[in-house]
Amino acid sequence: MGAMNLECDNSASPCWRVRRRGTIGAWLKQPGDTVERYEPLVEVITDKVTMELPSPVGGSLRKVLAQEGETLPMGAPIAEMETDEDLPEMPPPTEPAVVADQSQSTEQPGTIGYLVKDVAPVAHGGGAGPAQTSIPDPETPGGGARLSPAVRRLLREHGLDPSRITGTGMGGRITREDVQNYLSSHPTAAAPASGDAANQDEEYLPLTPVRRMIADAMVRSASQIPHAWSTVEADVSGLVSLRADSRASFEKQEGFDLTYLPFFAKAVAEALEEYPTLNASWGGDKIILKKKINIGIAVAAPQGLVVPVIHDADKMSVAELARAAQDLTERARQNKLTLADVQRGTFTLNNTGALGSISSQPIINYPQAAILATEAIEKRAVVRGDAIVIRSMMNLCLSFDHRINDGAEAGSFLQAVKGKLEGLGPGAPLN
Repeated sequence: MGAMNLECDNSASPCWRVRRRGTIGAWLKQPGDTVERYEPLVEVITDKVTMELPSPVGGSLRKVLAQEGETLPMGAPIAEMETDEDLPEMPPPTEPAVVADQSQSTEQPGTIGYLVKDVAPVAHGGGAGPAQTSIPDPETPGGGARLSPAVRRLLREHGLDPSRITGTGMGGRITREDVQNYLSSHPTAAAPASGDAANQDEEYLPLTPVRRMIADAMVRSASQIPHAWSTVEADVSGLVSLRADSRASFEKQEGFDLTYLPFFAKAVAEALEEYPTLNASWGGDKIILKKKINIGIAVAAPQGLVVPVIHDADKMSVAELARAAQDLTERARQNKLTLADVQRGTFTLNNTGALGSISSQPIINYPQAAILATEAIEKRAVVRGDAIVIRSMMNLCLSFDHRINDGAEAGSFLQAVKGKLEGLGPGAPLN
């Protein structure tokens, strides 16, 4: 899924349309509001990132055609604008070419909104082409205008009959605002449907658009990729000492804490150079080896799990990886990632140890070949020679696509990561 770009027709009241499938997260402007050129107009959620799309022209927002929480197909109208500005000539939309190497994709992540001309005129109410009769919704009792997923969920949560609500949207369509207005004027209808007695002991949490997309992505990965798992134990006592010795000076110089993540990323990047089939994807009748090593790092952001990408990680030092990870993590938690920040990942690193986990089986970030979970570092009693000693130990848990790699390749990769981590100690360079 790519960027949710905007296009419009060349009329006095342009109708904005989406260039990619996505979900309306929140409207930042309301009908009647003045909108400046390039001012954020709507928040859009894709399976990769949440972004604010700017208005390519200045004017007034006339009508909102797509409701918050609604998932839209390519080409669907989302809003009407009134503007006196000239609409620049732009080429018609085309789908990006399919390429074997994602690093050579024709997608332009920096473009989040632009205009095209010579598309079908907008009919009354904002629909493309001639006005159409509303299509009965098979899930709507008694027919009527089609309901958006967000409206349907709201009706279901409150046990409302849509035939009792007057729709003010295009073609008599019921909008979320219509349902909320109905609930405000009918207080007795505001309580969710109670159902049978068993449901009295349950509480239902409606899915946010981000949670729904995460669920869809996880199902796709689990159903389309045959996962296999392997775990090794690593003695990282030297790494613990190295971080302890470097932590204070690093924080003084950089302004943020030195975590274990950049050391893990460095070891993974070096191991991927040695075992390229772990830095790959399945191509149906071929295995696609990625020429770049772009490591995604899983971040638990307020809006849900996101995986920003450190591009060309193999060319970075530990200090550079630390800076890149800090920047991406900070912007992820502030919901300020761009589409470019989450594209072209070739391998994912999930630092579950930061959450206290000691063992896990992560789900591969589709369509990659593998994901590595780095677990919590704990002091354990281990045997060294004929003696029992206390060492700082951790587990490295790898999930891999068994179509691309077998146990031998996966195990060798894990041993390479383990060896690189165990080889670290006081005095090792960060730059």
